[in-house]
Amino acid sequence: MIMPFEAMLKELEERQAKALAMGGVEKLAKRKKAGMLNARERVEILLDAGSFVETGLFAISARPEVRHKTPADGKVMGFGRINDREVGVVSNDFTVLGASSALTNSKKMRHMKQVTAKRGMPLLFLGESAGARMPDRMGSSGRAISGGADSAEFLRLRKSPWASALLGPCFGSSAWYACASDFVVMVKSATMSVASSRVTSMAIGQETDAQTLGGWKMLSEVSGLVDMVVDTEEQALDALKRFLSYLPSHCNESPPDSPVPDGSDDAARRVLEFFPETRSAVYDMRKIIQLIVDSGSSFEIKARFGKTAVTTLARMNGKSVGIIANNPMYKGGALDADACSKVTDFLVMCDSFNIPIIFLVDVPGFLIGLEGEKRGLAAKIINWMHALPLITVPKITVIVRKSYGKAYPNMGGGLNSDVVACWPTADLGFMDPKVGVNVLHGIKESDDPERFRTLAKEIERDSSGWSLAELYEAQHLIDPRDTRGWLIRMLQIHQMRLERGVGAHLLANWPSTM
Repeated sequence: MIMPFEAMLKELEERQAKALAMGGVEKLAKRKKAGMLNARERVEILLDAGSFVETGLFAISARPEVRHKTPADGKVMGFGRINDREVGVVSNDFTVLGASSALTNSKKMRHMKQVTAKRGMPLLFLGESAGARMPDRMGSSGRAISGGADSAEFLRLRKSPWASALLGPCFGSSAWYACASDFVVMVKSATMSVASSRVTSMAIGQETDAQTLGGWKMLSEVSGLVDMVVDTEEQALDALKRFLSYLPSHCNESPPDSPVPDGSDDAARRVLEFFPETRSAVYDMRKIIQLIVDSGSSFEIKARFGKTAVTTLARMNGKSVGIIANNPMYKGGALDADACSKVTDFLVMCDSFNIPIIFLVDVPGFLIGLEGEKRGLAAKIINWMHALPLITVPKITVIVRKSYGKAYPNMGGGLNSDVVACWPTADLGFMDPKVGVNVLHGIKESDDPERFRTLAKEIERDSSGWSLAELYEAQHLIDPRDTRGWLIRMLQIHQMRLERGVGAHLLANWPSTM
């Protein structure tokens, strides 16, 4: 006897099994042998157990000739939770026509972006794709697809965070969404470029390979399009989770609080152990940061790019902060074109998601020269300056040592911060005192050593933190060992109470990458 609805339910079960089988047993086995996770395994690892609700499981290609071999049309999407917070996720299934972009899966993508923006959820992209599905994109009908499914798809008002993981070959949509994301982590075995090395070689008439074109060194050290590089897929997925832990789910709430690890205050008292007494000696600012923030909370962004500046998410007394610092370990901390782009991107992200900004300043100025002019340094400096007054989250500045020239306002000096403190070691000259003697008096140290030293001391004295405090350009002079406590107290004072912790987001539509 046939049960009511038995045939219908059997068909549902069969169609579901076919969709979940992705590109088939052989392709999945090949991936496993190569040590790569498949699209559904990635989702399972990323999300809290049992929380995934898939959308578009039964979607297939709009083209009749491939409808039978396009389960979910090559892109696994849906909603789930990470540490009990709702998120949207797009996981590209390379076993189905290389997860190529086509009419149906573009409609799925559009729906995911609409829902996450409207409902206030982060959106995560697990990248691995072959680019556009050419039969869908060829001819006039292909242009109609682009206009219908992709219109204004990269208009971002930063309603909720976007984050991407590059986990394999990433061309087309995986590259586009990575470049539009707030955070990008890359596995060293992955690649990302506008087109594959084969297509690129044909286009330019010159042989190139995938790593040269879009390998991890190119993307993290040269172009700066990748924020973090890791060895395994599991590490990449963990980095996505950790990144989100510093951000709110959407722009209209404050970032979540976290417990303060034991010993955080004690570590901050050791800061002078890592700071040289000699004013010309270099040191690693990242070690200073790690001591003054909550223990273990520093999460550096773009560590391999623009190394003269440090941009890191961290926590102070359990609350998210964004730290921008100069690092004398590289080029003396002088800001180059890459550092300027990196800092501006970071400012935009912090302001868009209500994260207070802390400047730790030891900057001899901008790295002038022919290379800087070729890279458009002047425009990048002004982009940074343009962004600063539009920021509405608290900005707190600590001048550790040098703050010279035009870099003084860029690094939060003057009216560009809500409050400024100096260490007693602060030096506020327009340039290094020894250079200043040469410029102002035309004297070299070898000409008259005694007079040279006297003039240099005069310039140095006039440029001290005490002088800045006397003019009330700095509101505080602090013992370096008290930096953590002072910052925590300033963050408490400068909370956005009237706006309930939410800024005005005047940079929400700023370009995703500079």
